Amino acid sequence: MQRKNAAHGKEGCLWCDRCGTLIMGLKCSVCGSAGRDFEINSPGDIRPCMGEGIDSVLNLFREAFGTSEPLEGRMIFLNKIPGEDRTDEIVAHGSVIGVMRFDLRRDRMMLEIRQAGADLFRAAAVKNVVTIVNMSGHLKGKVVPGANISDVVGEFDKDDPLIVKKALKAGPGVALAPSGSVRTAERAVRLRDLGMPAETPLSPPSGRKEFTDANSAHLKALESNAVSDVRSFIKGKKQPITVSFSGGKDSLAAFGIAEKAVGSPELLFIDTGLEFPETVEYVRRFASENRLRLHAAEAGNAFWDNVGAFGPPAKDFRWCCKVCKLGPISETISKDFPRGTITVEGNRALESFSRAGIGFVSKNPFVPNQTNLNPVRSWSAAEIWGYIWMRGLDYNLLYDRDFERIGCYLCASCLASEWRNTGRIHPDEYERWEKYLHRYAEERGLPPEYADLGFWRWKALPPKMRLLADELDLRMEPSKGEEMSLKMLKGASPCAAGGYSMEAVATFPMTRDFSYVGDALGTVGDTKISSEFEIAITNMRNGKAKVFGGGQVSVTAENRADAESVFERTLKALIRAEMCTQCGICAKSCPKHAVRISGGMRVDKSRCVMCGRCEKACMLVHYYDKIMTGGGAAPREPRHNANAKGRRG
Repeated sequence: MQRKNAAHGKEGCLWCDRCGTLIMGLKCSVCGSAGRDFEINSPGDIRPCMGEGIDSVLNLFREAFGTSEPLEGRMIFLNKIPGEDRTDEIVAHGSVIGVMRFDLRRDRMMLEIRQAGADLFRAAAVKNVVTIVNMSGHLKGKVVPGANISDVVGEFDKDDPLIVKKALKAGPGVALAPSGSVRTAERAVRLRDLGMPAETPLSPPSGRKEFTDANSAHLKALESNAVSDVRSFIKGKKQPITVSFSGGKDSLAAFGIAEKAVGSPELLFIDTGLEFPETVEYVRRFASENRLRLHAAEAGNAFWDNVGAFGPPAKDFRWCCKVCKLGPISETISKDFPRGTITVEGNRALESFSRAGIGFVSKNPFVPNQTNLNPVRSWSAAEIWGYIWMRGLDYNLLYDRDFERIGCYLCASCLASEWRNTGRIHPDEYERWEKYLHRYAEERGLPPEYADLGFWRWKALPPKMRLLADELDLRMEPSKGEEMSLKMLKGASPCAAGGYSMEAVATFPMTRDFSYVGDALGTVGDTKISSEFEIAITNMRNGKAKVFGGGQVSVTAENRADAESVFERTLKALIRAEMCTQCGICAKSCPKHAVRISGGMRVDKSRCVMCGRCEKACMLVHYYDKIMTGGGAAPREPRHNANAKGRRG
């Protein structure tokens, strides 16, 4: 669909001026037009604006310029670009006319217009218009003094978007002073750009039908290729075909492909316990109305049972996905598909950096007996929606309520703007999570902004959020509380008796009998334990480890590298034992059936061959670094063995 302009981080797109819509193929399927080129910012996952989202865009222009007439009845598209929170380019009439941005400080959407937007609204605007005089030369990016403003139309506040006129030219600007004092201000307006009226034709009224009709040939070709890929892969294979059906748009498109390829695939749905009620109802209704068998993997209360131990999930610490998704779905597949299944999924490369290199066939190491096919991996969001509308597929109506993505309602990956949207339609769920976040912050000496501005969504703050914290003079490192941490008493150092040793104290919730520690250590080395005194000694191939009930760890080895390796494997075994979420993925990964779940991870030493597969499958090991840093918290003092029995019960 797109042509890259790598030098400028742009993506090339096509617009049909006759039909008033985006063209995703080589030409318009209705009028045959080759289209007009325009550019959007990378990565270019452009999508149609829908439902209440259209109202949001129109309202921003009405607030700014007193009218939305140039956009009404026209197809509008949005293109997600980097920003603190939701930041979308607004595409209409075949140009980027502005940017809508959720301002975390003001807790509201803000509008920034571009040159094409100023051209579009210059004649229609009835407010937020200023005229400048007696300025010449290159004016782009210049600050206009109030003395050079000859006319002001309407009332506006500081930082509001403006249309700036100068003779026959017009361009976008930003108010540096309110309208009442703008003419006397030394710094009155910042001019973003200024140009002569564009000769770009205005698009005729258009909507979903015009969009799908104009792209019908392209969409049918996409479908044909995807269906052919699926049929080629499954030919001769006897495993049942399923669709991972989350209730989102991408999984719906994946269903459409699978239905064409095999007829009536079975559906896999993971009810994480954090789904929107609308999503659960939609999935069940979709399965019923289409007479499809639905396999629902249910996590129940798993999130709330574990959040006390792990704290809020984060974009870089998604422990909840392993607990609420991978655990339940691996159990369901193991039970309902003992010979395995081939699952058609809606994974797309443009969704995230981690999926950028995804292939047609993939396997999730955490979910045995499942092979995943990704037939829509190279599609854009616009192609997904065009396909859904072309096929007349029933979609989740949350998309019409201005949600760009639909998953768990409190997901760390959702934006603050979408979280406010959740509060609007589901105040009870919103209030429960807000109370938890504020209580969590207060207990750790964090400011309220930890919750209010969404800092909880990262363990390690990205540059954009670190800049915001610095700007607002906020300290985001916990000062107290029961944080998970590692206090190194002695790093890898030479021993007097020869070799190297390491010592540390691990601090995290320890709620299980010490025998679970012995079982976990038994998967990495020959282990002897004393449950009475809570001591475990493990001999590995390259060193020896001692673990005590208070979290103390001591290792010895012949060289520094071995000492560090033994130390890490010992610590991972310790947290696997004490913080096990009972997801069961380790048990399903064990080729010898030596692992079972019974109040935690139990290991049959007579079966275990120490292959390490259970360790590799464990969510806790996956997030080992995040768990043991504890977000920079100061560690607690080691617990005494005398208290250990009582606290474990």
